Amino acid sequence: MIQRQLKLKLSPTQQRKCEQWLFRATGIYNWIIRKIEQDAQGGKYWTAFGLMYEIAGHSKKCGVPARIIQGTIARAHQAWDRCFKKLGKKPHLKSVRNRLSGLDIPGDVKRAGDRVSIPGLGKVRYHKDTLPEGKIKACRLLKKASGWHLAVCIEAQPNAIPRVSDGRIGIDPGFSALLTTSDGIKFEHPRELEASAQALARAQRGGHKRMAARIQERIANQRRDRNHKLARKLVSENELIVFSADRHKAIAKMFGKSVASSSHAQLRSMLAYKSRTGGTQYVEVDSRFSTKTCSACGCLSGPSGFSGLAGGYDGASCRWRGYSIVGRHRGFGHGHNEPKSSRRRRLFSAHGGF
Repeated sequence: MIQRQLKLKLSPTQQRKCEQWLFRATGIYNWIIRKIEQDAQGGKYWTAFGLMYEIAGHSKKCGVPARIIQGTIARAHQAWDRCFKKLGKKPHLKSVRNRLSGLDIPGDVKRAGDRVSIPGLGKVRYHKDTLPEGKIKACRLLKKASGWHLAVCIEAQPNAIPRVSDGRIGIDPGFSALLTTSDGIKFEHPRELEASAQALARAQRGGHKRMAARIQERIANQRRDRNHKLARKLVSENELIVFSADRHKAIAKMFGKSVASSSHAQLRSMLAYKSRTGGTQYVEVDSRFSTKTCSACGCLSGPSGFSGLAGGYDGASCRWRGYSIVGRHRGFGHGHNEPKSSRRRRLFSAHGGF
């Protein structure tokens, strides 16, 4: 399955129709969320198909295609399903501040030459892009600051990433340097947020919400493009990638903008799925106690807390083996401050090593 996102060229009539659909789909979504919650309190639990039968024929009344109503019901039911399985939080109602971002279209979207045929909209043009051959299984109309986009899922096999070399590396994420590998190579942080910070601040102070949203979308696109290129480079050059998996939610409470700007979680997800197509083994290692753990004997004799990591940690010997753990300052005191050789041994101890 391949996912692509197309930027649509809608006519004024098509754009008004999409706006109406989004407004009415928001009401349907909120009604489904409330109905599932209230009926569950009385012991009645709905399935997605049961809810679809409950409002059968509603498409003609509200002027929204039946496929979009079905997709909206499925998304609301999935939100509660994740909550009941403790995979997500309780879903909130959509409002002006928490808008419904798009419209799900389960099927019936087809190619029409250099256009796509969408139920209710007809043939729609899109900005020049190459779509792989295959059947379009599902779509989602997305409203962004730059306009309307169409996210499509195509039933096709992705192209294999060509192998350039057969390296084996461990990766340590950071904030001052984006990534540091076990070979000592540092990938510098492009700092997309800092480059657009002044323009974003002017737009927010001036009350230009649309301009501020457009700048934020541009920053997100730059991060995504950077992570795509970096993940492809790492997968093509290495047959084994070991990534130190930090707890981003906990770190974001202290360094919110730094965590968002680094976007390590997105990079990890891209490495995971690109490794499958590139034939690379991708492993995530828990970063808990990685700075304190001695790579020679495993005892927790290293530095602890930000005070111990702030300026590096020199000359602290392991009490069992006499092994010296020498720290390196890395950004905000964040990182794993073992020597390069010891960190390499620890990361690859379970995966064959060098």
